[in-house]
Order: sequence, then C-alpha cells, then structure tokens
Amino acid sequence: MKAVQYTKIGAMPEVVQIPRPAPGPGQILLRVDAAGVCHSDFVVMGMPADQLTFPLPLTLGHEGVGTVAELGAGVDSVAVGDTVAVYGPWGCGVCAKCAVGKENYCLRAQELGIFPPGLGAPGAIAEYMIVDDARHLVPVDDLDPVQAVPLTDAGLTPYHAIKQSLPKLVPGSTAVVIGAGGLGHVAIQLLRHLSPARVVALDVSAEKLALAKEVGAHEALESNDKAAAAVRELTAGRMAEAVFDFVGAPPTVAIASACVAVEGDVTIVGIGGGTLPVGFGATPYEVSVTAPYWGSRAELIEVFDLARGGAISVHTETYALDEAPRAYERLHDGKVSGRAVILPQQ
Repeated sequence: MKAVQYTKIGAMPEVVQIPRPAPGPGQILLRVDAAGVCHSDFVVMGMPADQLTFPLPLTLGHEGVGTVAELGAGVDSVAVGDTVAVYGPWGCGVCAKCAVGKENYCLRAQELGIFPPGLGAPGAIAEYMIVDDARHLVPVDDLDPVQAVPLTDAGLTPYHAIKQSLPKLVPGSTAVVIGAGGLGHVAIQLLRHLSPARVVALDVSAEKLALAKEVGAHEALESNDKAAAAVRELTAGRMAEAVFDFVGAPPTVAIASACVAVEGDVTIVGIGGGTLPVGFGATPYEVSVTAPYWGSRAELIEVFDLARGGAISVHTETYALDEAPRAYERLHDGKVSGRAVILPQQ
C-alpha cells in the first residue's frame, strides 16, 4: 500500500510503498478515507537524532477518519464497514487519567512507550492504518469525513483549551486568538458559539486575518509590536480576559502576556518554543498560564456534536495521497488556508 513517511533525519515526507498491515488481537484495521496534515509533524521532523524516541521510517498523520476494514481477535464493539474517527492521544487505558477519558494526560504513556499515531506510532496518511484499541474510535455518523478529520485535533485541541476559560468569558469580556490558521480559525468559531466575548484575532498573514473575519472574529489585527496597544484601546484599558496563543513562538507568547487582563488566562497551545515567565510582577495580578495538550475522548464527541449542529466547520484544502508532499510544502510556507486534508483512496 502507499503511505507518506518521514524516512530520515532532515528529509521532507515522501510517498512510499509498504506492506498492508494486519490487525493483531484487540486491534482494528482502517481503510483511511481522510487524514489531516498538521504543524506538529514539523516538530517531529525537526528533532535531531538524539531526541527521537521512536524508530524511522514513520508513517505520518495523527488525524484520521476511515472505514473499518478488518477486526483483530476479540474486537466486538465496532463492525466492518463502520465509519469512525481516530482519537489520537493514545494512553495505557487504566491509569487515573485514562479511566476518565483523558488519555491525552496518560500517566504511563512515556514509561510504556505508547505514542499517538503519526507521532511515534504508524499514522493515518496511508491507504490503511492500525488502531490499537476500539476505545480510540469515535463514530462519525453523518459527518463528512473531510470535515470530521481535522476536528480530531484542530477542533478538539482549541475546544479543550477554551472550555477552561469559559467562566471568565462573560458579557463584556474579550478573548484574543493569536494565529488564525488551522486551529485558530476553529477557536474563533468556538468562542463565538460558546461565549458572549468579543473575539480579537491576531495574525501576520492578511489572508488568515480575512479568514478570521469570515468565521466570526469581531476584530482582526496584525500580530506585531502594536497589537497589545490595539487590544488596550479596544477594551478601554481592561485588556483580554483570555488569550489563546496557537503559535506559541517567543514573539507571540510575549504578545499574549502583554494582552492579558488582571485575573485573566494565557493559554499557550502552539508549540513554537516560546515560554512565559510566571511570578509576582511578571504578569498582571493573578494571571493563570497553562499549556494544554489535545483533549479528552468525551470532548471529541462534544466537538463532533457541535459540528453536526452547524456551530463549527473547518476550511479545508484536499489532496490525493501522491500530492501529500506538496501539502506539507504549502503548510511549511504558510500557504494553507485552514487545514490540509489528504484523501488516500483517490
């Protein structure tokens, strides 16, 4: 079968031929109908050899939707022909976090060598993939696979982040979204649907600022050294009760800190290497700074329900599997509008 793999340190992804896998006991073989391309893949591909904790080559793709093609021994909770989405942050399934569906915060994954698909385990940008356990599958039902697949990360991750700040996003409040790309443009929609807050989007790209306005941002401003002053003016000096940084680079983290209000939240979602000093006087009084990771399985089900109700949708660009390297090039160059989705069966 065809797969898109990261084959050697420093190389770009390439399309290769590999054997079609067979499911072992408790596993499920999916025929992949749609797979997402994400900036997180570049973090993996940017690691030096001494930091990689899994072998290469690696089939990429941690967002996947597919049709159950074959069942391993003992699997009876899904059936051949079911259309399902893959819940990506796999855990041990038995620790205190996994027991309540928070496998994104599994306490033993590192110890046991458990990796998400596409981020250590073979991923979804292939004609077929193995899912380790049926608990990591969520029914898609009437959702379009192209729309559903980005929701497993680009929907779930901002939803999890935003939920924590909803008590502060009361009438008259302001939320700032830094980065209006794949995750950020979904975050804007979530904020508009879940809260009465005024939503201010920041980005360096005129195209992404236009997308931010299209999906509901009240204001769309250039992300630069004048952004915090603009937020101050918009809020009559109050600043933002919640700031969500979907870039996470040092300059954007600094902007986030400069935009947050007293008792506000700074949530660093992006993995651009930025850090924010925390201590008395480093931020306004009683600011909470968090760096969440993905979301729970229950939250993914909630995200799907929001999509079914029309509250959120993802702007997508679609590519055949052979075109996946070009999708990665466009993503790397900041040219993807929304989310790139690979269709392995085309």
